[in-house]
Amino acid sequence: MTNQFRLSALTVACLYAAAFTPLVYADDSATISDTTPTTKNNSIQTLPSIVITATPSITSTLTVPNTAQAIANIQRIPGAVEVVPDIVFKAGPAQTIKDVLGWVPGVFAQSRFGDDARVSIRGSGLSRNYGNRGINMSMDGIPINTSDGLVDLFEIDPTAYRYVEVFKGANAMRYGANSLGGAINYVTPTGHNASRFDGRVDAGSFGYIKAQASTGAVNGPYDYFITGSGQQFDGYREHSDGDQQRLSGNVGYQFSPDAETRFYLNANRIRQHLPGEVTKDAALNNPESADPYFVLVDQQRNIDSVRLANKTTMRFGPTTVDFGVFGVRRHVMHPIYQWLDYTVLDRGGFVRAVDDRLIKGFRNELVTGLNLHNGTIDNKQYENLPGAVKGELAASNVDKSENASAYIENSFYLQPDLALIAGTQFLHAERKRTDRFLSNGNQSGSRDFDLWSPKVGVLWDINPDWQVFGNISRSAEIPTFDANSFTSPASTNVDAQTATTYEMGTRGKLANLSWEASIYQAQLKKELQCITTSPYSLCSVVNADRTVHQGIEAALNMPVLDSLMKQGDRLWCNLAYTYNDFFFDGDSTYGDNELPGVPPHFIRAELLYKHPGGFYAGPNTEWVPKGYFADNANQVMVDHYTLLNLKAGYEAANANWSAYVEGRNLSDKRYIANVAIAGTADATAALFNPGAGRAVYSGVRFKW
Repeated sequence: MTNQFRLSALTVACLYAAAFTPLVYADDSATISDTTPTTKNNSIQTLPSIVITATPSITSTLTVPNTAQAIANIQRIPGAVEVVPDIVFKAGPAQTIKDVLGWVPGVFAQSRFGDDARVSIRGSGLSRNYGNRGINMSMDGIPINTSDGLVDLFEIDPTAYRYVEVFKGANAMRYGANSLGGAINYVTPTGHNASRFDGRVDAGSFGYIKAQASTGAVNGPYDYFITGSGQQFDGYREHSDGDQQRLSGNVGYQFSPDAETRFYLNANRIRQHLPGEVTKDAALNNPESADPYFVLVDQQRNIDSVRLANKTTMRFGPTTVDFGVFGVRRHVMHPIYQWLDYTVLDRGGFVRAVDDRLIKGFRNELVTGLNLHNGTIDNKQYENLPGAVKGELAASNVDKSENASAYIENSFYLQPDLALIAGTQFLHAERKRTDRFLSNGNQSGSRDFDLWSPKVGVLWDINPDWQVFGNISRSAEIPTFDANSFTSPASTNVDAQTATTYEMGTRGKLANLSWEASIYQAQLKKELQCITTSPYSLCSVVNADRTVHQGIEAALNMPVLDSLMKQGDRLWCNLAYTYNDFFFDGDSTYGDNELPGVPPHFIRAELLYKHPGGFYAGPNTEWVPKGYFADNANQVMVDHYTLLNLKAGYEAANANWSAYVEGRNLSDKRYIANVAIAGTADATAALFNPGAGRAVYSGVRFKW
């Protein structure tokens, strides 16, 4: 019996058991105590939350919905969206974005090294292997992306959040997001739903250790929450060690039951060495090695950042208005092929109004808003000498981005359970570069973009616990500054990527079975591709002609056996499946080749035993049953793989402590986690990032 067969059998066993299990209600050890608004007789009623379960949330605030309310709000969107509660990612070693989003179908998240990871939703930023593009990311609504659209993931601290909102595709108008990937918003607790003390320590393989603590409370009209964490690791690969310190907090003041303001602070210190991509042979046969040149010049990515923001919410009868401002300062010290030293200064504001009322007996919800996000990047590049020593100045410029988006969306309920939704977003963006280093020619330039993104959809509550939806939407994405570099006509003329997406799906629960499923097709024009030509320089960004991204996203959660050893215990089955069918559509160079960079099938499956006393244990697997290509020419392929993991822990509802132990890749499988993308590659191309080997982690958490 092959290793692949043994591990994939876990998926089959989970499905087989599910097919023959009597239906009972969903996991009673992890339900939401809040209720979800829906519509009956053209008025707002309540029903048990569907699809996602979570630990009970306490009092909400005007400025920050609790977990249950966030789920209720997001399920008014006629598209694939999800709220990930903290129980999903805090019961284990939450180090990277994969630990947060790894069970969300449609999201392909893979660690590169250390804290860095690559994330793609529906093929967004598919060819990008440094930084991320095509997804608007926010912390408490404060953009993490720089104003030109590029985003790093080093500043995300999974142990800091109450829940995470995922808006796939053009379902994220409220965040000014109309890109192919959509938006992700990480939401921290407030004093209303935080413990007076919550602390944890995690440790494990490759020198990993992390400590985190938080506190929060309410005092009359005031509340506060603050959390801090520090971690360090040697890394699985040579020259992939790092350390991070992160701080987040907020203070709220309630003027009245209908008016509240909240101030946010987020600060980060990131230090990370970079091992670089290697050949496929090196990745599979010597996976702990780094690229020797990366070690010689001591490539690193170091970040110091501070974010400040305010959000105020006011309620006027059926109308709620949110408005706020934010500012970000990020200093990046980044010795790579050159010694990049740049300072990002971003600022912006937003206003959003939601009016939910009856019009001639019919419910109508109107959402309008405006987002501003402007910024400058003061960039200096030096020669990078061995040992990460700054050499002579090689480039100096100031990049300026201005973005203004306005949106409107209306949901009209033809019946209490049937809504028609229509909306649009307009984005005006400007990109301007001022070159201050003229010895190699003046590379100044500017571009303007004006883009409309309309959307229509339908949302039908078949019954109080079951929804179906469909939509047609247009998305657009503007090139980042490393694409519009203005160094040549080719780079200056990189255009915006646009897509028209057709989507339909369902989410709900039926007795014990909870599910979500969607099918979509996105027809892209001028897809932005980040083509690697050398491992020692930035990629070259080009527009493809026509491409298609289509697929299926599905998740299933249900108990398969009850009362195995004790009354009330259960064996749970969790499944997440993503099908990616991405290809060129009659391209003049690549014909109908597959788009590289992501596997066609990505499956995660888990069987988890839960004892009513708080003990849980079980295996899970990550399965890529078919390989995928690393280049547009489809000449070099990443092999299929399966990983076997096992976890056990204790977390009782009435206990003030919890603990876990988790083993990952227990068979020590050598595999490729992700790749850089080339136009045409061969076996000698250094495009590959090996996945981590066998690892064991454990942690303990106290709260009261």
